[in-house]
Amino acid sequence: MKKMILSAFVASAALVPAAFASDAITAEEVAAAQQAWGEGIVAIGAAYTAGEDYTAAATAHIERFYAYGEHDVLFKPTLAAEDQFRGDFDEALSYFVGGDIAEDGGFAIAPYTNVRWENEGTIIDEDSAMSMGNYFFTTTEGNEVKVEYSFGYVRGEDGELQIVLHHSSLPFSPN
Repeated sequence: MKKMILSAFVASAALVPAAFASDAITAEEVAAAQQAWGEGIVAIGAAYTAGEDYTAAATAHIERFYAYGEHDVLFKPTLAAEDQFRGDFDEALSYFVGGDIAEDGGFAIAPYTNVRWENEGTIIDEDSAMSMGNYFFTTTEGNEVKVEYSFGYVRGEDGELQIVLHHSSLPFSPN
């Protein structure tokens, strides 16, 4: 009996690293999260254009993709200059659809028809991932707006990737 219990313990102990490895973030998950984030931005703008509840769409977007409530979130939006950092949900919502912060015109209600990602690189450390590169927002006129970004991800309580770092800015222009 002791030998059987010991064998079961050894066998289960051997499975522990495999169980943790299954929770490791993958490059494919990062790419899928980026694609879904971009589709969410397009959906917010489409709701705004259609006269639908775009604030609800933005709320759902932030709740799905950002780790507010589970982790600290470091968010430096592209078009934020006076209130540069958005450390809570309400500040992020104001940035996406306009609201409480005077400089916010509603980035996500522009609207955009597509978001295309070009990753410079992605670093994965099992329980977190960071990616950096350019993303391109396609306007309704068909023009692309290039924006530089760095995103950091962790796995949320629901198992999905959530953003804990979002820094974006327009490329340097010497003029």
